[in-house]
Amino acid sequence: MKKIGLIGGISWVSTVDYYRYINENVNHRLGGMNYAEMIIYSFNYGDIKKNNDAGDWDRTLEMLTTAALHLQSAGAELLLLGANTMHVIAEPLQKRLSIPLIHIATATADEVTRKGLKKVLLLGTRFTMELDFFKNELAKKGIATIIPEEHERSFIQDTIYYELGKGILKPATKEHYLSIINEGIRQGAEGVILGCTEIPLIIKPEDLSIPLFDTVLIHVTAAIDYALNARP
Repeated sequence: MKKIGLIGGISWVSTVDYYRYINENVNHRLGGMNYAEMIIYSFNYGDIKKNNDAGDWDRTLEMLTTAALHLQSAGAELLLLGANTMHVIAEPLQKRLSIPLIHIATATADEVTRKGLKKVLLLGTRFTMELDFFKNELAKKGIATIIPEEHERSFIQDTIYYELGKGILKPATKEHYLSIINEGIRQGAEGVILGCTEIPLIIKPEDLSIPLFDTVLIHVTAAIDYALNARP
């Protein structure tokens, strides 16, 4: 089993899910008392948010490079960024490493393709919805992306930062998310990508009439596939 390096704290809430899902997944596959070998570098999310708000992706790249090189030096054999938004700098970060970075958008595009879908609704931070890094990975597989209207993107952004990222789950917020998803369905969405690692805290597969793609679970599965050499 390859040793997993996880960059977390973006946010700590979803980092807990990553740790749990990775270990549950490994134990499910290997049984007994087998669990993952992991090294975690956890950020103060406030420092990352300052960069995001300023659009200073270069500073974020430098911070994540330092963390990733620490993990690599400590023996990590593959790397996970425990946040969709951070994959905006995944490509330049990968060029600075000698271990593979498992890309959350690539893994998600592969899963959408396996389901045979061609148009999906993408929910996430404003950066994930508006920038191209996630949508481009879907486009490579011939998958069209719908994103919500601007005022709905603002709502999603605010609730990710000030509710979900703090572990606050409000029924009214869930209902608003469901209304956004229903509008996406009316626009032709065949599936919904929860492109922020906090959104699965409030939206579950049983809430929807179309397939849901939980990027945390998809990311974890791709990482364990690699760690166990299930596929190259």
